[in-house]
Amino acid sequence: MTLLTFRRPRPAAPHLPLAALEGYSIEVMPRTAAQVGDFRELLPEGTRVYIAHVDGTPIADMVATAARLAGEGFEVMPHFPARSIPDAATLADWIARYRGEAGVHQGLILAGGIPAPRGAFDSSMQLLETGLFDRAGFTRLHVAGHPEGNRDIDPDGSDRAVMQALRWKQDFSERSDAQMALVTQFAFDAGPVLGWARRLKAEGIALPVHLGIAGPAKLQTLIRYAVTCGVGPSLKVLQKRARDVTKLMLPYEPTDMVAEIARVCAAEPDLPIARLHLFPLGGIPAATDWAARHGGAAAQPSARAV
Repeated sequence: MTLLTFRRPRPAAPHLPLAALEGYSIEVMPRTAAQVGDFRELLPEGTRVYIAHVDGTPIADMVATAARLAGEGFEVMPHFPARSIPDAATLADWIARYRGEAGVHQGLILAGGIPAPRGAFDSSMQLLETGLFDRAGFTRLHVAGHPEGNRDIDPDGSDRAVMQALRWKQDFSERSDAQMALVTQFAFDAGPVLGWARRLKAEGIALPVHLGIAGPAKLQTLIRYAVTCGVGPSLKVLQKRARDVTKLMLPYEPTDMVAEIARVCAAEPDLPIARLHLFPLGGIPAATDWAARHGGAAAQPSARAV
């Protein structure tokens, strides 16, 4: 390890019962963010906004988007995709720019979506091991969770490597000054997600889970994203819906899935699901409108300074 002296472990963050979409987060990209005139018209003040770093996006665009969102009063959490970062010097530069130009102190650390690394880094663990985030004073570091497995990590269809990585991240959370949580890919079926949450509990992995939910979108759009992103068994929910002519032309909304997760979390309050993370696959306005109608706080533009 190049990192870190051992520090006294903090008490585990409380795993709160899921109250619909209270305190949800949302994900944007620089190009989708540019289509929104003022996020204060759409999101509650202080919402955590993740900025997805698609491979090839200039870091200047990422930092500018982060600075804009921070200036509008949001908690900004950019992605740090390991396989797109060629070396430690580049990582240090990105961190310094986010800190200096946008006041960022949070990051989602993940492997990234490209199959082969650009340089020295292949996994989120390698980025964390550099110690650069702790030294820069990052107060929150999120990492990826995979309720339906990940074929890139476990090609044999098991979850052996995924679970090994989660144990490493749990251990790392006790050595880092930053608060940590797991952020998951979106899914469409509550059953596998809840089973995975129970597995984490049984394995002693206590990191809070911020559960990925696909926002309202056309069915064809969701199926395309699901296939591209490697969504697992819950894709069958969409395929079944596609066979129902009465539902084929109706936009999908995750209301039933969220209601089931909320019901089970209320009955099993020690499950590690803490919050929801919204992927606005059908557009940011549609996602934020749905959230406001189903338990998320509404934006209050009249209460904000112009």
